[in-house]
Amino acid sequence: MILRFAAAAALALAAGGAQAGSPPRGCDRSHDITAAQQDRLLRFAAAIREVLAGSGAQAALISRSGTDLSRFGLRYSHAGITLPDGLGSPWAVRQLYYACAEGAPRLFDQGLAGFVSGSDDADVGFVSLLLLPPEAAAPLAAATLDRGLALGLLNARYSANAYPFSPMFQNCNQWVAELIAAATAGSTTREDAQAWLRREGYAPEPVHASPWLMLAGRFVPWLHFGDHPAEQLDAGAVQTSLPASLEAFAMQRWPAARRIEFCHGPQGVLSRDDGEPLPAGCVP
Repeated sequence: MILRFAAAAALALAAGGAQAGSPPRGCDRSHDITAAQQDRLLRFAAAIREVLAGSGAQAALISRSGTDLSRFGLRYSHAGITLPDGLGSPWAVRQLYYACAEGAPRLFDQGLAGFVSGSDDADVGFVSLLLLPPEAAAPLAAATLDRGLALGLLNARYSANAYPFSPMFQNCNQWVAELIAAATAGSTTREDAQAWLRREGYAPEPVHASPWLMLAGRFVPWLHFGDHPAEQLDAGAVQTSLPASLEAFAMQRWPAARRIEFCHGPQGVLSRDDGEPLPAGCVP
């Protein structure tokens, strides 16, 4: 039981784990919701869609609170790109997910309602939108819709805690980072995308964990450490792409980007535009 708990905690360390963006909600996990919860999630998605539709944006970075990472001071675990059209429904999300049954990463286009339903907690959830200015949004939309390019940046080997500057593995947020690089700099390979990201100052904040948590992570099949610098691991640090690092990089590069945070909770839907983070529990 202790080992199982440790492994689950290590999974949380890893930026969203296997369920990120996927129809299967992670390996060997079920997630049943009530009709009332489903109704609230649909209303939540509708509120976000309304803001997106009124924004005039051509593309937005969208992140959700999937796996609970609060023990590491993190709210968001999984990111994708949402577009007004071209992905099957208005403001659907293109993202990477790990197909547990196949043991391989896949690209998945998901409607907004399905995307916001991917949280561990059906009663309280958070979504962050980063509306990009036209000079960033237009090429990102084109790159996202270029299926050949998007698939070309998809690595065959998945690791939820993939190191951002190694071609060995990839996680869901790293695919988004490399897609941004491809859209902005014209990169067509993962190596070129990572080199551009490093040159441009992309530097995800390391997540720190205790030694037992690091050890437990080695028993989880979708966590890997062979791509990480030994000195970081010795210091109990794992550097991996997370939504917060994607947003920080994009906002530094495009100061005109507009961030809007949403949450749903016991008192309905709240939102905040370019302000302080919404309160935990989504209680005003």
